[in-house]
Amino acid sequence: MKILNTQDANFKDEFEIILGRAKTDIKEVSSIVNSLIDDIVDNGNTAVKEHIAKFDKWDVQSDSDLEISTTAMKEAYERLDEPLRNALHIAYDRIKSYHEKQLPKSWIDFEKNGTILGQKVTPVDRAGLYIPGGKAAYPSSLLMNAIPAIVAGVEEIVVCTPTPNNEINELLLAACHICGITKAYKVGGASAVAAMAYGTETIPKVDVITGPGNIFVATAKKLVFGEVHIDMIAGPSEIGILSDSSAKPKYLAIDLLSQAEHDEMASSIMITTDEEIAKQTSIEVDAYLQTLSRSEIAQKSIDDRGAIIVATSMDEAIDLMNEIAPEHLEVMTQNSFELLPKIKHAGAIFLGENTPEPIGDYIAGPNHTLPTGSTAKFYSPLNVENFLKKSSIINFSKEAIDELGEACAILADTEGLTAHAESVRVRLKNEE
Repeated sequence: MKILNTQDANFKDEFEIILGRAKTDIKEVSSIVNSLIDDIVDNGNTAVKEHIAKFDKWDVQSDSDLEISTTAMKEAYERLDEPLRNALHIAYDRIKSYHEKQLPKSWIDFEKNGTILGQKVTPVDRAGLYIPGGKAAYPSSLLMNAIPAIVAGVEEIVVCTPTPNNEINELLLAACHICGITKAYKVGGASAVAAMAYGTETIPKVDVITGPGNIFVATAKKLVFGEVHIDMIAGPSEIGILSDSSAKPKYLAIDLLSQAEHDEMASSIMITTDEEIAKQTSIEVDAYLQTLSRSEIAQKSIDDRGAIIVATSMDEAIDLMNEIAPEHLEVMTQNSFELLPKIKHAGAIFLGENTPEPIGDYIAGPNHTLPTGSTAKFYSPLNVENFLKKSSIINFSKEAIDELGEACAILADTEGLTAHAESVRVRLKNEE
């Protein structure tokens, strides 16, 4: 695994490459995605069926064939062996408990002059969840996207997932049953995003679309934003690790590989203050690579987008990691909590040697749908508020408008909005 040192003459150039890890040319696929979206807007289910035949390689005979039945979900759940069923329920309960703590409250405030101000929090009516399917079928993604919507109080949840050759992942079906999903459809990619954003004869239009996907899905979400709300534009998975001399190279190596095995485009970056730890970790990475079921994918990811950086101090290491702003950040140091105040940018922060990133993927409770490609500088993890909206509440008494109205009218005059000003002043004249 490539080892860099912050004292190297070319370090700045190498670090710029790391910072640019998530750059993908959306322009290359925008025209393709735009045409898919336009086709679905113009032709509805007919377009959806044609896209499925082209991309998922099966022929949809009727509109009802697009639907995934709740019976299929229930039967898949009943076929699960008991340990797996229990694991899914443990994950569900922990994710739900965590997200319940995120719920914001409506509030009302009363001022002495009779003014009443407040905020009303309301769930969206309908949420659309995009869940990858086929080779990348992740029931955990269904749990992580559906549960915050459930906690938020969304009345109707719509799931879209690709089904290559009309085959549906059994675990995904079971997870749908656990989450009480009643509307799910066999369509994926940009087509699914378009169908949920604009609606078809079968797939209802939603208010918000969440969930991970490839560059076509990400581009489609970007293009339909404004027609619907979205969670974020997510790219390939990534992990950052901060370590010192106390860290165990075996732990560091396998944790780096836990993201590398996702995708050739995944990034695995470690920054350490100990050069010997860097060397030993690189050796352990090579050893583990021989044992992985997805070794070819992990090897390419490590070769193209992996790096170990040796820093002169932990403060320098943290500054560099804040620039990277990774999706997942493990802090494998002697006193990990002491570093927490200095960490500004990361999608999820995993503290201590017994908190590997996969714990967050499945069972810890916080959401695993996280900002990637340095967008943790301004995006948050998927959460309950993605499925909520806020309305301001304003009520002025006569005393309040008499006290504040003229100041309001003066500001309206300044902007040349005479009707605005008169709308207030007419109430100040005490006319019957």
